[in-house]
Amino acid sequence: MNTISHLINGEQHHGSNTLEVFNPASGDVCAQVAVGDTATVAQAVAAAEAAFPAWRDTPPARRARVMFRYLQLLEERADDICRLIAEEHGKTLEDARGELQRGMENVEYACGVPGLLKGECTRNVGPDIDAWSDFQPLGVVAGITPFNFPAMVPLWMFPMAIACGNCFVLKPSEKDPGSSLLIARLLEEAGLPRGVLNVVQGGREAVNALLEHKGVKAVSFVGSTPVAEHIYATGTAHGKRVQALGGAKNHAVLLPDADLDNAVSALMGAAYGSCGERCMAISVAVCVGDAVADALVDKLSEKIRALNIGPGTEKGHDMGPVISREHLEKITGYITDGIEAGAELAVDGRGVTVPGHENGYFIGGCLFDRVTPEMRIYREEIFGPVLCVVRVKSLEDAIELVNAHEYGNGTCLFTRDGEAARLFGDRIEVGMVGINVPLPVPVAYHSFGGWKRSLFGDLAAYGPDAVRFYTRRKTITQKWPERTSHQASDFAFPSL
Repeated sequence: MNTISHLINGEQHHGSNTLEVFNPASGDVCAQVAVGDTATVAQAVAAAEAAFPAWRDTPPARRARVMFRYLQLLEERADDICRLIAEEHGKTLEDARGELQRGMENVEYACGVPGLLKGECTRNVGPDIDAWSDFQPLGVVAGITPFNFPAMVPLWMFPMAIACGNCFVLKPSEKDPGSSLLIARLLEEAGLPRGVLNVVQGGREAVNALLEHKGVKAVSFVGSTPVAEHIYATGTAHGKRVQALGGAKNHAVLLPDADLDNAVSALMGAAYGSCGERCMAISVAVCVGDAVADALVDKLSEKIRALNIGPGTEKGHDMGPVISREHLEKITGYITDGIEAGAELAVDGRGVTVPGHENGYFIGGCLFDRVTPEMRIYREEIFGPVLCVVRVKSLEDAIELVNAHEYGNGTCLFTRDGEAARLFGDRIEVGMVGINVPLPVPVAYHSFGGWKRSLFGDLAAYGPDAVRFYTRRKTITQKWPERTSHQASDFAFPSL
């Protein structure tokens, strides 16, 4: 059986402890993954520290050339990467290709690092005095990434961190680590020196070791809010720069003038794509008026029941399985809780059986109507194919509802009214907003990040914020007096 290893200083390390990796479509073990501990992390950080001086001094243009070659390799090996994602995560091959493509866009952005690292210069800030600032790498930085995007989220992090001159330690999810390791190996194949990128597999011990290691200067994280809070509190307590992206409860608001057929098509992909295992998935539809809600539930119900569910590795399916049996049980527990709380289960996706894959972790799309804000299925992130319909009387009520939620990751509005769209965009307290766009995930040259308890830290992921996160500004002020002149001591605070 294949063992997914650590990658330290360009070499594979298996270690003595392993965890099983499951194919969620069959429930069978498809691989084993090494489990790193504090010593493994120390070894990876030491390799990164040793590689840092030479990589820091490598001209940005040469670093960019490595990224250009890397981009070509990612495209050439796309089928292999997507197959691993589908086998270990369960999402469809088409969805995996979309994930990889969005990750590759971040590599494209990192290829422009020579321009992104340009500093600022001012001559004659004072008599014969010049000043400039530039952006210098931090040193060794780390990324802790989730199971739901095993290729895309690592590509949010290490390409830009490395292009900026840092060395990186990646700790991918132990649930589907194969594609993360493959994309790391491809960067070395592109010409990255040994030790600049290292991969440590494992769970909590490896995470805490990264947070506590003095050699790690910054940590990026994507995952649930409870873990994000732990990452942020622990990392900052140990003097690290931390960005920790947490959970979400994303609302789609539908006004009476919305193009309902297009909204329904958009919501199907946004709510049920990747089985809802996305931090930007729409999990609440807020309908302004009962007429909108009734029509939406009728149209959605028909389409949800027609979803084609099966293994992600086979073409033609709309949804694959969820990541694990434990997560399947968690989702079904939420559904039971919603029924008991009084919500109307318009479509029940439980009990799906896929012929030939009876032990897979499958569930169909679920739709709740007449959900209210005090219900647990509304308050908490289910992270599954469950859409809740909430009814309100006005756009103002919808905005108040969204703003009252503890999460503020993404939201969208379906309307033909430009005035309503402008009001919504101005008043909503959410980090990423779509107008007739259900998944407003920013492109690579913008930045990704929510508000409130969806993001801990001052800088968002990728885009311009990534350059700032993975570098620190240094400002230099210099004077070259004339050789024949002599300046007397001045004891006052310097001023012009």
